[in-house]
Amino acid sequence: MAVKVTTDNEFKDILSSNKKVAVKFYADWCGQCKLMAPKYRKMSDLEEFEDVVFLDINAEENQEARKMAGVNNLPFFAVFKDGELLEGRPTSKKEKVQEMIQSLG
Repeated sequence: MAVKVTTDNEFKDILSSNKKVAVKFYADWCGQCKLMAPKYRKMSDLEEFEDVVFLDINAEENQEARKMAGVNNLPFFAVFKDGELLEGRPTSKKEKVQEMIQSLG
């Protein structure tokens, strides 16, 4: 599944209509965000995550989504299950992101 770039306008609808959602918060100036982008895209193609919706959200332009996830540094990853935040953390480690997504069950 591809990574969908989304905004505040769509974010709540996506959360409420999908059981498992993984989100990468980024900023255009963030070097670590750019380095994580291809790794995150590859995760979205893994068979074990075929039931997870992968989102990219610009943290600077989407304050509501940023608040919902508790973004405090970039890149920041969050996982939501049934519309509720399960975990959110700043990281640039692929393994940590993968563990977060696996925690969705």
